[in-house]
Amino acid sequence: MKTKITELLGIEYPVIQGAMAWIGDGGLAAAVSEAGGLGIISGGAAPAEYIKEQIHRARSITKKPIGLNIMLLSPNADDLAQLAIDEKIEVITTGAGNPGKYMEKWKAANIKVMPVVASVALAKRMERAGADAVIAEGTESGGHIGETTTMALLPQVVDAVSIPVVGAGGCADGRGMAAMMMLGAEGVQCGTIFLSAEECPISDKYKELILKASDISTVVTGRPSGHPVRAIKTPLARKCMQLEKFPTDASLEELEAATAGALRKAVQDGNYEEGTFMSGQIAGLVNEKSNCHDIVRKITNGAEELLKNAASRIG
Repeated sequence: MKTKITELLGIEYPVIQGAMAWIGDGGLAAAVSEAGGLGIISGGAAPAEYIKEQIHRARSITKKPIGLNIMLLSPNADDLAQLAIDEKIEVITTGAGNPGKYMEKWKAANIKVMPVVASVALAKRMERAGADAVIAEGTESGGHIGETTTMALLPQVVDAVSIPVVGAGGCADGRGMAAMMMLGAEGVQCGTIFLSAEECPISDKYKELILKASDISTVVTGRPSGHPVRAIKTPLARKCMQLEKFPTDASLEELEAATAGALRKAVQDGNYEEGTFMSGQIAGLVNEKSNCHDIVRKITNGAEELLKNAASRIG
């Protein structure tokens, strides 16, 4: 499948693995890239030395392009911005801020830049800043989210910018990819589906919750703080929802204390009571373990078949 995104990034299939903190390590990223998509190493708040190790780990597995996600509000953003140049990373995705101050250096290093956006206004700003493409992420996604659905956001972003747009939020199979491409996307970013991959380094409990999830298994917490997060319903999520009903300074402090380190507790420890198990709404379609190669092929082959036969559906 050839699109503007495959040409831009030098990949075989227009499938990008979403950046997932504590999850997107060198092993997962390399497996997705080796499968023909684009694997993303998640910078998060990890020290540059650890991310460097993950980059080297990925390079030892695959010679194909690798991406790095940088959360621009993280204290390590400057270090990771330089590390991407030093390590000759091919693609950078960004979130939580404006990458403008790094753009000139990244361009000089021939790095492709794709910010994640949750609004048309931000997409336009990123294009003006020099982004090569944008990732329009709808509220169906897992983790930190905006408020607009993918169905509504994606075509509006496509109409607003001249650079390629990747759709994100709600894609776990060929149907999702075909739908996004019909809305104007040149590729898709997927996160939740890769949680089912054998190469994904999450706890057994985390994987179990994803595989057992239904269409109503996720909730959004964190809106009072201005940082909404979608995750699986767990005791911690329900506690957050209760505290957020009538937010006060005391309850917000309690929320902050309760959620500190909660993602690590989910990913590494499988702590059901105290962990935050981030997941998109599409988890109800993820019901069997797989591997990155098969996931990428299943999504793209399914989309190609649907798009080729689209005319027959209205005959």
